[in-house]
Amino acid sequence: MTKVTEPDSKSPAKPERTPPTVEKFHDEENAVTMTVSGDVWRIFDAAGGEEMGGTLLEQIVQVGSQGRSFDDKAANFIVGFVDNMHPNDPAEALLLTQMGATHQAAMMMARRLNHVKEIPQQDSAERALNKLLRTFTSQMEALRKYRNGGKQTVTVQHVHVEDGGQAIVGNVKTGGSGHEKK
Repeated sequence: MTKVTEPDSKSPAKPERTPPTVEKFHDEENAVTMTVSGDVWRIFDAAGGEEMGGTLLEQIVQVGSQGRSFDDKAANFIVGFVDNMHPNDPAEALLLTQMGATHQAAMMMARRLNHVKEIPQQDSAERALNKLLRTFTSQMEALRKYRNGGKQTVTVQHVHVEDGGQAIVGNVKTGGSGHEKK
């Protein structure tokens, strides 16, 4: 069950946007309740509505869970990351969630690598960290391509053409006639 609480609307001036946070509770009957606070509408809108956004937040909470324990810092990091990256549609919301989870796993492996005692543990943690960091880089590239439509744009901001000069706008090819090899 997902419960959304909104900021108090009685304040005279519009308060700064409150970032979303999640909390997970177990009641006496072992039912799990997730409470979402703050402005989650950016995520909900990008995910395709309240139902899809709620499901995405539940998945994020699962990343920060192990059995009955809940790592609210891990879940809230991912929620904050997705929110701050301003997803535009469901595909971006999903990719950003995966990127947050990949980053979490990479930081866990980095911490593990810093505390290993034996060479096999070091090799294992190093390989996993390397794969996660490369995956995150690939995800960043995928996000860039998705947002830009796969196109690269070059912008020339200042062009000066003096009196009597000529400027050409468009594709320029060199190597025309008159330059034959002997």
